[in-house]
Amino acid sequence: MYACASCRKLSCDTEDLTDAPAGCPSTEPDVADDLAAYLSEPDRTLAHQAALVEASGYCRLTRVQEIMDFARRCGYERLGIAFCIGLRREAEVFARILRANGFTVDSVVCKNGSHPKESLGIADNEKIEPGTFEPMCNPIGQARRLEKAETQLNVMLGLCVGHDSLFLRHSHAPVTVLAVKDRVLGHNPLAAVYTADGYYKKKLFPAQDGQPETA
Repeated sequence: MYACASCRKLSCDTEDLTDAPAGCPSTEPDVADDLAAYLSEPDRTLAHQAALVEASGYCRLTRVQEIMDFARRCGYERLGIAFCIGLRREAEVFARILRANGFTVDSVVCKNGSHPKESLGIADNEKIEPGTFEPMCNPIGQARRLEKAETQLNVMLGLCVGHDSLFLRHSHAPVTVLAVKDRVLGHNPLAAVYTADGYYKKKLFPAQDGQPETA
């Protein structure tokens, strides 16, 4: 079992692994084999340029700027945007920014195809608004349309949990993320993590073994 999230040594961030804790993935005998994956294209270019973007824009460039920098370094000229219909205004502005910086942009909304949710076996009482027509999100369709457009890099903007998984699984081009969806926290999901030991403690840490929740 790997537990890097609980590690206090972070030996992997140094040149000395002699004090690495038991179970550290950096000390496994086959860890050197990971490097082999970076020796062939397109992974070599992606990894190399990502490192350069990180160094050149560290604490200086916004995510929007870093995406454009990465695309340029990789030689990508045609970008795709897979966005949630609830963030269509943000998608429109982002597309304008990309075009203003010389990129060709294809954008596909999540509701493309207008397939009814009943196609997935969703009952009327399981809809957000029962009694109405609700098209299902179609991330596979987004991936297919963008592949048809021959995009070289796809950017996800606000796709739902699970729908993003499907888009990542089916996207032909490499994928990066501009923003993820969190309607409750204004699309800033880390706010729940930052307040996990405060305001959100009772919501995120349910009572166990009959013990009451702590305040």
